[in-house]
Amino acid sequence: MTLETNYITAYADYFTNKIIEYSPVAISAFVILFVGLYAIRIINRFMRKLMVKQNLDPTLTKFLADILLWILRGLLFVTVIDKLGIGTTSFVTILATMGFAIGMSLQGSLSNFAGGILIILFKPFKVGDTIEAQGVMATVLEIQIFVTKLVTGNNQTIFVPNGALSNGTITNYSMQGTRRADLTIAISYGTDLKKAKDIITNVLSQDTKVLTTPVAEVSVKNLTDSAIQLAVRPWAKTEDYAAVVASTLENCKLAFDEAGIVFQPFVSELSNTKKPEQQ
Repeated sequence: MTLETNYITAYADYFTNKIIEYSPVAISAFVILFVGLYAIRIINRFMRKLMVKQNLDPTLTKFLADILLWILRGLLFVTVIDKLGIGTTSFVTILATMGFAIGMSLQGSLSNFAGGILIILFKPFKVGDTIEAQGVMATVLEIQIFVTKLVTGNNQTIFVPNGALSNGTITNYSMQGTRRADLTIAISYGTDLKKAKDIITNVLSQDTKVLTTPVAEVSVKNLTDSAIQLAVRPWAKTEDYAAVVASTLENCKLAFDEAGIVFQPFVSELSNTKKPEQQ
């Protein structure tokens, strides 16, 4: 019983001495940790303000600030474990191996990550733009690192992976600021062509949302077996495009009705189709 008591006393003294010996190191490591976290917070906030003053894109600002935040946290973590006396060489090797394994299993996610970086850097579109890509036409709500968030005209939210988005064809309807509507109005051969064109031109000139520059175009597009097809091409601001298309068609119909001109209905062309031989 005396022997066991001596062992217990010896172990207690040993652990007490180790705690006393290690306490300054542990305290200094925790001080470095808390001071480092506070300093990282200040640095990150300062860099965000600096990038905002430089008029950087908000998405790019957030992305760079987040990358800086995690790099600084990683450096702080390595500093703290080194201060605690833990070997950083083997630890970094383990992290590198884990990173490689994770990277191999998340190739698709890494592709989306790289796509997000390309989109943010090269800016084929920005938040608020109307785009068509991957079979979807919608307005950009948010550009995230892995996906781009879109909203359609009927208020459906769509998430498109950045990898596929950056590698595919993107049509940006908002980048130029203006759009041309390509409409077709068909009239019969018995209609006064000049009168019809004058009516359409007058309708476009009275629409305040139709731009005067570039000038709207009204011309003969095609002569079919059943109708004269007129190309009506007004220009509008991107945000007014849908309204201009709707008002042009409606006002042309009302003006034609007043003038006694009838829209020629679509007729399937059969002139080049051989009739089956009768038995």
